[in-house]
Amino acid sequence: MTYRFVATIAYGWYDDLPPGAYCPSAGVIESEDEESFALEFQCSVAEPDEQEVRLGLDSYCVVTPDQNTAYGCVRTVELSGDLLRVTFDPARLDGLGLEDPVVEVVLNAPPEDIARMREALLRILAYGRSDALPIVRAG
Repeated sequence: MTYRFVATIAYGWYDDLPPGAYCPSAGVIESEDEESFALEFQCSVAEPDEQEVRLGLDSYCVVTPDQNTAYGCVRTVELSGDLLRVTFDPARLDGLGLEDPVVEVVLNAPPEDIARMREALLRILAYGRSDALPIVRAG
């Protein structure tokens, strides 16, 4: 069953990292409540080194609550209007702490924050080895 939530917070940065940020990031958060659901997408600013390639850390990553993390785990992303739909590789769900491969997010954040998230997300998902790049549909 698809996991669906409403994000009241959206953020994204790529070239203009804020103080304390160490990598490009884009994310959506249900609310400011500590127990709320969130998805964060990140990538490096440098080309992957030999160790990262060997360990499979040579792509973007996704972080879910409790710091569950998986690299190169997204199959498709659809951005249409106020909806973000992410389909994950079912084999990577345990690493993300998810039960279903599909997450739908209704974007209910300020329009300028959604625009920044969309821009950063598209750039982040283009990072890394070619076999880990998702199909992206943005309208």
